[in-house]
Amino acid sequence: MELACYTQPHPFHCSLMGSEPYPPFPAAGAAQHQHQPQPSRARAEPQQPAPPQPRAAEPTRMIADPLKGRLYCKGRLLGKGGFARCYEMTDVNSNKTYAVKVIPHSRVAKPHQREKIMNEIELHRGLHHKHIVKFSHHFEDSENIYIFLEHCSRKSLAHIWKARHTLLEPEVRYYLKQIISALKYLHLKGILHRDLKLGNFFVNDNMELKVGDFGLAARRESMDQKKKTICGTPNYLAPEVLHRQGHGPESDVWSLGCVVYTLLCGNPPFETSDLKETYRCIKQVEYTLPAFLSTPAKQLITGILKRNPSDRLTLEEILDHEFFTKGYTPDKLPPSSCVMVPELNPPNPAKTLFAKVTKTLFGKKKPTIKKGPSEEKDDISKLVVGLMKTSICRQMSYKTVEGNEVTPVTCPSISCSPVETLAEEGSRKSVSRSIRGTAASSCEAFEECIPASAVTESAIGLLKSCLSSMPPAQRNPASLACHEHFAWVSKWVDYSNKYGFGYQLSNHRIGVLFNDGTHMALSADRKMVHYNLTNSKHFAFPMSAIPEQLQSQTSVLRYFASYMEQHLMKGGDLPSIDEIEHPALLLLQWVKTDQALLMLFSNGTLQVNFYNDHTKVILSKPDHSCLLTYVTKDRNSYTYKLSSIRELGCSPELQYRLKYVLKLLQERADT
Repeated sequence: MELACYTQPHPFHCSLMGSEPYPPFPAAGAAQHQHQPQPSRARAEPQQPAPPQPRAAEPTRMIADPLKGRLYCKGRLLGKGGFARCYEMTDVNSNKTYAVKVIPHSRVAKPHQREKIMNEIELHRGLHHKHIVKFSHHFEDSENIYIFLEHCSRKSLAHIWKARHTLLEPEVRYYLKQIISALKYLHLKGILHRDLKLGNFFVNDNMELKVGDFGLAARRESMDQKKKTICGTPNYLAPEVLHRQGHGPESDVWSLGCVVYTLLCGNPPFETSDLKETYRCIKQVEYTLPAFLSTPAKQLITGILKRNPSDRLTLEEILDHEFFTKGYTPDKLPPSSCVMVPELNPPNPAKTLFAKVTKTLFGKKKPTIKKGPSEEKDDISKLVVGLMKTSICRQMSYKTVEGNEVTPVTCPSISCSPVETLAEEGSRKSVSRSIRGTAASSCEAFEECIPASAVTESAIGLLKSCLSSMPPAQRNPASLACHEHFAWVSKWVDYSNKYGFGYQLSNHRIGVLFNDGTHMALSADRKMVHYNLTNSKHFAFPMSAIPEQLQSQTSVLRYFASYMEQHLMKGGDLPSIDEIEHPALLLLQWVKTDQALLMLFSNGTLQVNFYNDHTKVILSKPDHSCLLTYVTKDRNSYTYKLSSIRELGCSPELQYRLKYVLKLLQERADT
């Protein structure tokens, strides 16, 4: 089955109503704030995960170096492995903080176990590189061996991945360059790391990456000698390691490819629920590349994950790959990127007219005093009310760019609320901007999920066949008097520059596709919340029993529901359907261009909303006979069998829209 696909927001994407920063989305488990999807002029600091507290069974105590007499204050637990635990420790005299690996003597009682620890110490103390965790010193007392290492305050890429699920390509390039720099140094010194994974890439206070944990590292005695021990983390093991053919530098490169895949796609490439099946997939190099990945990213991953080690890209070839040479790599990432999608600023970004308008409206940013959640919420509400009262959308005209031609577009008359106009019409203010997202479900309460790529391919085939064979006509065929009702998007809110894309279905179900690819839905009766983590993990909770980890997302979901209900008009006269009678569907992917919004759903439905006149085209298959529904600019809807249009033709205005939808789908299929 194809992996669920999703894409992070474009780095140039600005809010619909202003370019000022929004309140950040709290990480799972962080303090709950009910943020609202309107712009705020007050900058809020990103929520950082609360540091874990020391365990009650392991109270803070003093550790003394028996030879030098230096005292260290033992702090919180940072992590634990098979032989050791890692603690934060502070030198009492210098106040310097270390990450200290503590190995009980009882765990290394056998000679070969102690030899392993001593080899790790000897190897690590000889490494001096900007992107390798610095070794400081070590000592023993009657209970433990203590290895003092550089403290990385922002934990590891594993923690960042857990909070974010996926990273943007520029972020992956940023981290990957630093990892490769460290690996080149190690390999030149004849050292194999043998356990490259997210948890062994640490991030310091300056957002610099450091490769660490050399517990499985080993030296190559000669170029012909290879280490044949099976060691490392199962999901990242190379085929030759599993076949006991030896572990060389190419095996580290394989693990690096798995890391790249995991950061971009959200899961390791060979992960299954069964270890034997995982090993089989690795040996057969059997994995799936999600459709949402860029072509250079796909080519990079396939170039690394080759069964034959000699066929893999080298570290130098990775850096020379199109993924790096034609992609933007930031010089530094903001600390907030540890828990939320960063706002990156590549050199010479395109400046849209809307950005200029909002700069004129709001002026320069002013320093603000940090406010509490309730004050922040009040400020946001006041701003939106002010925008509605002044009806800003009536005072602005916008431009879209198609090729080299610049065409002025006048804002429509106020037949809808200003907020709705901003929500729908504002989406065309950026030049040919495409933003996508994905989620899927395997729960029986949801319709059988069709991959987004399959929906796209099917729609392309149907529209091609229809447009190529239908005769000329000046009017549409007769609309169906009665047909099976289907679910469609009646309202939507684009807040993807911070949280995600919200929508309301015609059955009154509310859905949000968050930027990290997860999907959350609120039932029509507002009693149940459905949460989709991946294409195989679906959870349902009563509204009264939402887990603490999902409280923040639920707050956003509830506010989206309230906002759309109060401020947005229904997008047409299509009848609503009962949620009980119709299986729930999920938004798989959405794409915004300068003219329209395209949405693909898990049941194969495709909907395209045109901004300029609010017309809509919906392709659906309620009875496996494709239907085409057209919502006109006066919000009246007409449903036809697509086969009837193919045989009888349709009006020029509908034909124009069908051709545009086909072109859009073909462009998406080629990327």
